Amino acid sequence: MTTLQVAGFSSSILIGISLGLLGGGGSILTLPVLVYLLHINPILSTAYSLFIVGTTSLVGSINYMKQGLINYSAAVAFALPSLVTVILARQFMLPHIPARLPLWAGFELTKPVALMVLFALIMLAAAYSMIRENKAVSVTEREDKGTNFPVIALEGGLVGLVTGIVGAGGGFLIIPTLVLFARLPMKTAIGSSLLIIAFNSLVGFTSSPADQVIDWGFLSVFTALSVGGIFLGSQLARYIAGQHLRKAFGWFVLGMGVFILAKELLFR
Repeated sequence: MTTLQVAGFSSSILIGISLGLLGGGGSILTLPVLVYLLHINPILSTAYSLFIVGTTSLVGSINYMKQGLINYSAAVAFALPSLVTVILARQFMLPHIPARLPLWAGFELTKPVALMVLFALIMLAAAYSMIRENKAVSVTEREDKGTNFPVIALEGGLVGLVTGIVGAGGGFLIIPTLVLFARLPMKTAIGSSLLIIAFNSLVGFTSSPADQVIDWGFLSVFTALSVGGIFLGSQLARYIAGQHLRKAFGWFVLGMGVFILAKELLFR
C-alpha cells in the first residue's frame, strides 16, 4: 500500500468525525480523498461518496435520535423533495452531461473536471452563507420568525440536484437551510442534517447508472473506518458550543472549496 493510499484510508476516519461533529462536511472530504489520494475516477467517486457518506450519516443519526436532537418535521419537509430530485439527477441528468463542456475562447472542461469545479463553487456559496449568518443573525431573531417550510422544501429540491450530480450528501447546504429557515439550534440542525443526508445519499447511490462497477471490498473497509470516526465526532460535539461549530464549519468549507478550484483549474 502506497503512502497516498494510507493517507486516503486514514482520512476516512476524519470523514466520520466531520459528519458527527458538524452534521456535514463528509462529502467535502470524501470526494477529494477518493479522487486525489486514491485516484478513483471522479464519476465513480460520486457513487462511492454517496454510499460512504449515506451509511456513516445513518449510523450517526441514531445517536442524535437518542438525545432528542432531530427535528422530524423539518427533516421530512426537506427530504421529500430532495429524494425526488436526487433520483432525477442520477437517472436522467448525470448520464447526459457531455464528456467535454466548451466554455469560451476555445477553453473547455472535461466532465470530471466540470463536476469538481461545480462542487467547489457550491461549497464557496454555502461557506459564505454560514459565515455571514453567524455574524448577522442572532438565535433570538431566528426563533421569533418561525419555520419557513416552503423555503425548506425548495432548498431540499435544490440540494437533491447537487447530491445527484456531484455525489455530495449536501450537509454543507442543509445546515445553513435548517439554521436560517427552520430556525433550529445548531446541534439539532446537525442531527436533522445527518438523517436527511443518509436518505439522500443512499437513494442517490441506488439510483446510480447501472454500468458502474463497484469494488465492494474497498467500499466496505472505507465505510467501516468512516463509521468509526462518526462515533468520535458525535462525542466531541457534546463539548463544543453550537455557535463555534457553525463558524468553524463555514471556514472549513471555504478552505476546501478554494483548494479544489486551485487544484482543478491552476495545478492540473
